[in-house]
Amino acid sequence: MSAHTPAHGGSAGTTYDRPLADDLAQSTGRAINQAYGLLKFTFTIAPIIVGLDKFFDKLVNWDHYLSGFLSRLVGGHDHQFMMAVGVVEIVAGIGVALKPRIFAYVVAAWLWGIIINLLLVPGYFDIALRDFGLSLAALALGRLSSHVHAHTH
Repeated sequence: MSAHTPAHGGSAGTTYDRPLADDLAQSTGRAINQAYGLLKFTFTIAPIIVGLDKFFDKLVNWDHYLSGFLSRLVGGHDHQFMMAVGVVEIVAGIGVALKPRIFAYVVAAWLWGIIINLLLVPGYFDIALRDFGLSLAALALGRLSSHVHAHTH
């Protein structure tokens, strides 16, 4: 089919411009790659930063976010537990950098665990809602990772 023949038996004078379709495909591909890159960067850096901060409490005192249920479960060792959480978050961030197709889903599941904990702490429902949005973005990264990986390897 030439660049100016009807696409599917269209009438005379109907043109099908293949270069426009190619431009659209390239533009869509660029948008997908940009969204993927932005999400991958975010879910690499953010977990590492908050994970490291579990040891220093410069952003916030993370122990305040621990529900009474979990505090009792860990025998009142809230800070030690939050430092262990920090290690998991650092590993998750590194995992997203190296294997986003897998670790994006790990981050989403981790966020759901955080959400459940936050729903048990009065006054943190807004943060639970924010983390739910982040979990959806992590799922989007997982989906985009499969697409980007399939088209680059």
